[in-house]
Amino acid sequence: MYDVVILTDHRYENPKKIDWYIQQVLTEDKLLKKELELLGLNVIIKDWKSKKFDWTKAEYAIFRSTWDYFDNFKLFSNWLEKNKYEIKFINSLEIIKWNLDKVYLLELKEKGINIAPTILIKKNQPTTLKKLFEDTGWQEAVLKPTVSGAARHTYRINRNSYNDYEEIFKGLICNEDFLFQEFIKNIISKGELSLIVIGGKYTHAVKKTAKKGDFRVQDDHGGKVEVYHARDKEIEFAEQCINLCLEMPLYARVDIAYDNNNELSLVELELIEPELWFRNNQKAAKILANKIYKLVSEFK
Repeated sequence: MYDVVILTDHRYENPKKIDWYIQQVLTEDKLLKKELELLGLNVIIKDWKSKKFDWTKAEYAIFRSTWDYFDNFKLFSNWLEKNKYEIKFINSLEIIKWNLDKVYLLELKEKGINIAPTILIKKNQPTTLKKLFEDTGWQEAVLKPTVSGAARHTYRINRNSYNDYEEIFKGLICNEDFLFQEFIKNIISKGELSLIVIGGKYTHAVKKTAKKGDFRVQDDHGGKVEVYHARDKEIEFAEQCINLCLEMPLYARVDIAYDNNNELSLVELELIEPELWFRNNQKAAKILANKIYKLVSEFK
């Protein structure tokens, strides 16, 4: 019986070739595994899609590097439903479901959290990019699916270029819901901040900046990631976002940026499988492991 299964995807369970990116994924998961094992827990790292693994042999499962779920969304949803009575999920199933759809951003806006001006475009909604730009008056916008990750189907579009994307847009909204958001210029000039929050408390942060000519800050898209020491107001904002979640997540990454009015704004809340940069702060892996140990101990 395993106390904890650290969930990954097939690319990272037993990779035959290891490049710099895969190596840092492996390092992240192994750091958490090591801390859990030091507490005496029986831990294994498994691909969430594994058909050979007996999921009834696991007490808890924590989502870590399951970065293919949005490409297999129906399968992932079915897997959650199938195993919800066998495994206790970390974060909870309720939090996972709530965070899967970026519509949560609009819910948090209603609770007073500042986000970029955002419009929800429903699947098959009769609209065009031309109409969206005319209605909003925005000069530049970002289009992204409500269920996505790693910048999948994410486009930066301006008033002068939207004609080039109309056919793409038409095809995309036939398949899923999208968010249309005013582009935050400061993400280019100042970068995006990722604050890690464990048990409701800030632990550490990184700053992500896009490579020249791009707007995607992820390092697998050429972005630069560096250690960042968050300011008090940034920490307060991140913790406020977490406190307004559906329920308190055990771990979270709060991605924030200074908006076009230079006010703090929430870009995204990552509550399912966020990169947590334990390699920059191994103490945070220990803090999370202790939180998980407490859960496992209470269950026993």
